Amino acid sequence: MAKELLKGNVAFAEAAIRAGCEAYFGYPITPQTEALEHMAKRMPELGRVFLQAESEVAAINMVYGAACAGVRVMSSSSSPGVSLMMEGLSYIAGSEVPAVLVDIMRGGPGLGNIAPSQGDYNQIVKGGGHGDYHPVVLAPASVQELIDFTVEAFDIAEKYLCIVIILADGSLGQMMEPAELPEMKKVRSVKERPNWALTGARDRDPNIITSIYMDPLVEEELNRRLMAKQAKIEANEVRFRELMLDDAEIAVIAFGTSGRVAQSAVKTAREEGIRVGLLRPISLYPYPYERVRQIAGKVKEILVVEMNSGQMLGDVRIGNEGRVPISFYGRQGGVIPLPDEVLEEIRKIQSRINASE
Repeated sequence: MAKELLKGNVAFAEAAIRAGCEAYFGYPITPQTEALEHMAKRMPELGRVFLQAESEVAAINMVYGAACAGVRVMSSSSSPGVSLMMEGLSYIAGSEVPAVLVDIMRGGPGLGNIAPSQGDYNQIVKGGGHGDYHPVVLAPASVQELIDFTVEAFDIAEKYLCIVIILADGSLGQMMEPAELPEMKKVRSVKERPNWALTGARDRDPNIITSIYMDPLVEEELNRRLMAKQAKIEANEVRFRELMLDDAEIAVIAFGTSGRVAQSAVKTAREEGIRVGLLRPISLYPYPYERVRQIAGKVKEILVVEMNSGQMLGDVRIGNEGRVPISFYGRQGGVIPLPDEVLEEIRKIQSRINASE
């Protein structure tokens, strides 16, 4: 199919539709409201379910119900709205049903502003709601990746019976870029839904889906099952992109929009003769710790760039295992770092390396 100019929010909404999303429940919040508007128009046209809930709390619980019925279901929101969804997300995780959520991050904490940020990293990547679980978290850096990861999210969610969250930011939601949408998949019939789904028990024994286990030993068994599932995810679903790391003395690690900005800085630094490369994690959970370890064994210093106070920094430190020094450069509150700012940090590191030789 030919590429067309698409806004990020519209792109991921249409991508979900083409991936066979049968139901969408949400509530408007900037900077992702265009996704809800697109769903409000397209889903009824196709005979699918769209409902603007009375709140994000209601929306995520509607997602929970639809997920139990075995339909492809999703919601989208932005930072304060996602905070309201945390209890529902934990219920979904505890019930082991598949669901997809897109978080278009904005400045915070509090009501904050509608500018792009990466301040939701800890909340989303380190578990979401209460209890022992992790959602799979994918971080796009372009509209095309936003499309591709949304489509893939439904497959991953169904493969592992888990939550998959697309973690993007306001710049990706609002920007327009040429991108290619996938072919339309048909929505599954009730008979094609998975055998665990709540589809009516006239001709079979009833299915029971729950997240309440009053016996601590039974709850522990569930938690151990979730941990075993996460071990499979960690073994099979690690994703990242990298650039010019083969001979690099400096490694820049950044995700999403920060990774895109850092890529421009790395290319300019290379033109100046600085041996620098980029690692851009795609899966924030599972995190590419092993690749960070490998890189740390070759470079002289690592620079982490984020649009927050250093929330991914802890994961880089885990992967680094104290091998090389780590520097951090971050902008907060909805401020996007400029390539020249990142370039200046790279130059500072190069000066330290030169001075030590």
